[in-house]
Amino acid sequence: MSQPLLIAFVTFAFVMAFTPGPNNIMLLSSGVTHGFRRTVPHMMGVSFGFAFMVGAVGFGLATVFIRYPVLQEVLKYLGAAYLIYLAVVIAFSGSAKTDNDTAPRGPMSFWGAALFQWVNAKGWVMVISTITAYAAIARFPANVALQVAISFVMAIGSTITWTLFGTALRPLLSSERAVRGFNILMALLLLASLYPVFMDA
Repeated sequence: MSQPLLIAFVTFAFVMAFTPGPNNIMLLSSGVTHGFRRTVPHMMGVSFGFAFMVGAVGFGLATVFIRYPVLQEVLKYLGAAYLIYLAVVIAFSGSAKTDNDTAPRGPMSFWGAALFQWVNAKGWVMVISTITAYAAIARFPANVALQVAISFVMAIGSTITWTLFGTALRPLLSSERAVRGFNILMALLLLASLYPVFMDA
């Protein structure tokens, strides 16, 4: 892989990983509601799940979606439906600041976050762009592996950053009412992330 192409891909991966999207909004909300430590499985699920998806598509799964484009549509609308469900759950989440507190909803599990990547509209945009825009990289298995590694590193950095941001906001949201208001705002932003899905319909 040439150095200019590598730099271009790293820049692309950084921008896509750190900009707001369903994963980052949910991690921000979880950082506020549950704190950093309890959100770690969610963070790891996002990072490993997305990197695995990049690898799966890069090593051949993309041909399945090219042959059966209806699968992309099915995943897109399943993802939209699940995001609406998550937005409702987040909107009704309260504070969970103490270890003995019984919150109405726990943080997302590792497997839940990993599987969510397969119905995450922004995730698919990132993966398809990764494989198609950087097709010269994807032609070589070693380069696909490098794409996976870079995607994983960027995902780790992004998930940590957004969760820490949420955790840092906890002292400012000291009341149950403040946390509830914040989570309602996050739910609305999560719904807003569906805009590109329906504009593309």
